[in-house]
Amino acid sequence: MVRTATALLLRLFTAEVGSETVDVRDRGTIDLKTFECRDINRSSLTQRVCYDKAQSHMIISIKGVYDQYCELPTQTFDGLMAAPSMGQFFNRNIRGPGPDGPYQCRTHRNSNHQ
Repeated sequence: MVRTATALLLRLFTAEVGSETVDVRDRGTIDLKTFECRDINRSSLTQRVCYDKAQSHMIISIKGVYDQYCELPTQTFDGLMAAPSMGQFFNRNIRGPGPDGPYQCRTHRNSNHQ
């Protein structure tokens, strides 16, 4: 029994720790190792928000689908996280009208997360 427990502990300590990845709409798989992610339980629209402050890059899960937004200022991210209604804030300030909102990565290509 001690031998089995020792073997399990050794496997635990020597196992590779891989970073998390998510599938982002229109972009494919993105590694989240440089992102700070937060699970959201106070919004019916948003389930998870991940932000890379150094790159000003956000990945957000909305109704189970991940999308990304580029060149998103820290103040806008902080505003989203503090908003009484994350959905309203997101739709007005991040998604914006039309297919090329203010932070769409198609039009804001300053991103290493591709």
